Amino acid sequence: MRRARLTGLVALTIATGVFANTGVFGADNVLVERVIGNEAPGQYKHPCTITQLDNADLYIAYYGGSGEYEGDSKVWGMRKPAGSDSWSPPECIADTPFRGEGNPVVWQAPDGLVWLFYVQRYGDTWSDSRVKGKISKDGATTWSDSFMITFEQGMMVQGLPIVLKNGGYLLPAYYETGHDQEKTDPDTTSLFFRLDPRAKKWAETGRIVSDNGNLQPHAVQLTDSHLIAYCRRGGSFDPLPDGRIIRAESHDGGNTWTRGAPSQFKNPNAAIAFIKLANGHLLLVYNDSISGRNPLTVSVSTDNDKSWPYKRNIAQADKRQTFAYPVAIQTRDGKIHVVCTTDNRKTILHFTFDEQAILSHPALSVAR
Repeated sequence: MRRARLTGLVALTIATGVFANTGVFGADNVLVERVIGNEAPGQYKHPCTITQLDNADLYIAYYGGSGEYEGDSKVWGMRKPAGSDSWSPPECIADTPFRGEGNPVVWQAPDGLVWLFYVQRYGDTWSDSRVKGKISKDGATTWSDSFMITFEQGMMVQGLPIVLKNGGYLLPAYYETGHDQEKTDPDTTSLFFRLDPRAKKWAETGRIVSDNGNLQPHAVQLTDSHLIAYCRRGGSFDPLPDGRIIRAESHDGGNTWTRGAPSQFKNPNAAIAFIKLANGHLLLVYNDSISGRNPLTVSVSTDNDKSWPYKRNIAQADKRQTFAYPVAIQTRDGKIHVVCTTDNRKTILHFTFDEQAILSHPALSVAR
């Protein structure tokens, strides 16, 4: 498979603002890898997700086909074995005849099961979706038959689950309303599905509501009872001067949530990533713009969301380019990995860096 991994002399070019031939500006101390592009089946590849497996392999899933709303879209998986420089060719891991799949989330749980969550569309818009799942007991080599997570029309997933301090799982989800491909209705809400891994039963939490709607939440747990969630804003894709990531809190372990309110972080109606690092720091990946999915920005809080004094663009480009739907993980070696799509949703990029690459760039400290 043709790849462009930016190391050595090419990495020096990134520092001066050139990424291969795409017009993308990258950052020094950040390894950027082109995972896949037009050479693989289906032009459309968006969004993608990533997890580290128990054997230290990296595994990416994405949905792809001839277009966002086409019925030929499938979920594809790719593996990068530990110690390897190459990704395996994409393999179809979920496909339903005559229906389009979307928004895969792949994640290995502490008990070793690998979960694949994804969306299946039953109509012309994402508001017609339901959430399905599969599991793998052999490290994402083979997959079970699909099963329904929820039958509720309009339910979707996008973010990675987290393990709560009580051992339960919290899967981000959202209820999208409005049958307009260019906007969501104000009653679009974020929520989570809780799983007791012993009972294998999913239950809904309370929903996060906000003035203009919100979707695609991500949560971190600070204490047994206190969690924070950041969500993509809802509405249209038109630039909004006050367009911000929506923030909410839970004070009962993630069962119920406060009303969502705008944060200080800009949001052009685009997905984000929000994780807690092994040292307790919080990391947010987003598009620091009100008008487009560019640049791709990483901010770090070292004081549990009270302030965000570190901020860095890890990629930026001219207005024709986008960096969409970031997903972030920290692997067991401490490295931070971010994947996103670019090149009109035809190419998947993989960024790898140490936290210090962000901490070395102080920003104006802004209290929450």
